[in-house]
Amino acid sequence: MGFAQVLDPVAVSLGPIQIHWYGIIMGSAVLFGLWLAIREGRRHGFDSELFLDLIIWTIPAAIIGARLYYVAFEWGYYSQNPGDILAIWKGGLAIHGGLIGALLAASVFVKKRNISFLHLTDIVAPSIIIGQCIGRWGNFMNQEAHGGEVSRSFLEGLMLPEFIIEQMNIQGIYYHPTFLYESLWTFVGFGLLLLLRRINPRRGEIFFTYLIWYSLGRFFIEGLRMDSLTFDGPGWLVSLINGLWSPMLVLFEPGMMADGNIRIAQLVSLALVLLGIAWIVVRRAWGQSREPYYNDKKESVAG
Repeated sequence: MGFAQVLDPVAVSLGPIQIHWYGIIMGSAVLFGLWLAIREGRRHGFDSELFLDLIIWTIPAAIIGARLYYVAFEWGYYSQNPGDILAIWKGGLAIHGGLIGALLAASVFVKKRNISFLHLTDIVAPSIIIGQCIGRWGNFMNQEAHGGEVSRSFLEGLMLPEFIIEQMNIQGIYYHPTFLYESLWTFVGFGLLLLLRRINPRRGEIFFTYLIWYSLGRFFIEGLRMDSLTFDGPGWLVSLINGLWSPMLVLFEPGMMADGNIRIAQLVSLALVLLGIAWIVVRRAWGQSREPYYNDKKESVAG
């Protein structure tokens, strides 16, 4: 089998300086998400500078969180190679870690600004999910975050354009375009969150719907991947996760795991789905009449 001509991950070369498509795509995702947040924030009485300052807080925190999360679960390697801990250009950023870092930074930010955490996260939730949608195409350019081996005929059966099929040919082997599955899932989620805005739910429910939607898709898509962070867990937990994922077996085979028997991203995603559902149900059951709606006037109360 011949090797496919893949897309060049380098967009521009200026002598020793190389600008990669990954960076361009991720930067575009951040800018588009920021534009959406500013646009919606104005409707709620927040000025543009608030979101510019928020980016300054959350982007570095997200990168640090994403790296620490990855290093922690790959400590066996990094304990022996401490010089690689800061080498993020070699790969190793986890979305869940980035989300944790960004939310921690945002929680401090809203206290300093004396604004509602739930109101702010509701506004930016569509920006986060569309940023993830766009950002996955950076993985596509780098031929990473893909799933297990498939046939070319399988990819053709998905009616994919030729450039995606060829980019999924890595050293003569075709792989699941899991980047595409997640990009499409988050794009649908973006539309869902915009629709939810019009319905005008209670404060915080747009953000927690984002957590539920993204995590649900991530749980099933993660099972196809070959680069998951893993650990060895108890048999009952393995059976639970495999049982929940089993409907996928109608069409797909799970991706191979290099070690461990539980994918950390699947476990975290499952926990976030349950957390999001529980939060919405409990808040509605215990204090719905006291909770402001998403479109209610801005309140200067952190919480």
